[in-house]
Amino acid sequence: MAKTSKLRITWVKSSIGYSEDQKATIRALGFRRLGQSVERPDSPPIRGMVHKVRHLVEVEEI
Repeated sequence: MAKTSKLRITWVKSSIGYSEDQKATIRALGFRRLGQSVERPDSPPIRGMVHKVRHLVEVEEI
């Protein structure tokens, strides 16, 4: 059985001064505070969300 890969996403830069849709994307990824890390499945929708806020987050595959 194939193991699904995951992404560890860390919010590293404040979203103050950025558009409302980018702030909403940060919230949709599950972030509540700056510096927090979340683990999400590696899927096209999640990759798209990360791409939209790539200047605010760091990503590593786990």
